[in-house]
Amino acid sequence: MGENSVNLPPGFRFYPTDEELVVHFLHRKAALLPCHPDVIPDLDLYPYDPWDLEGRAMGEGNKWYFYSRRTASRITSNGYWKALGGGDEPIFSSSGSHRVGVKRYYAFYIGEPPQGDKTSWVMQEYRLSDSASASTSSAKSSSSRRRTHSKNDYSKWVICRVYDGNCDDDGDDGNELSCLDEVFLSLDDLDEISLPH
Repeated sequence: MGENSVNLPPGFRFYPTDEELVVHFLHRKAALLPCHPDVIPDLDLYPYDPWDLEGRAMGEGNKWYFYSRRTASRITSNGYWKALGGGDEPIFSSSGSHRVGVKRYYAFYIGEPPQGDKTSWVMQEYRLSDSASASTSSAKSSSSRRRTHSKNDYSKWVICRVYDGNCDDDGDDGNELSCLDEVFLSLDDLDEISLPH
């Protein structure tokens, strides 16, 4: 499902906030609940290089969105995704009362790990927080009683937002980078940084 197959009315754009991606899309996916409109496709990211996402993922501007299974292997045919330092960034509800998910940044490197050349491609991987996963598990178990044919572990789903950091997006999407986002994107290698405990 690419951007041409999405049936959004004219003038509507897909610019979800971090909270919207986690609460309105990922949580529903993990709980086996329908999501309307169903605009984010399932895609196994790791066989594809980031420049191959056009027509496969939900595209809006210079960003592509898709569901993928969480995996340790992030190697493609031409390179690999490497986690940027800083670890997981918590995503809180708009009321700030509880954590709904976490986000981690990855940079795409061309070549063999660990000697690849860093590119300008960035991936933000969103997953449910542990507390959200626990509540999703109970919803999943009641849903799996109704759908016994499903053997997938939906708590392992993530949403990925991939973009070329060198491309300017047309218009302001209202999602300016926070100071924390800029710190994560500026870190090249966690091994070279000593963090205070």
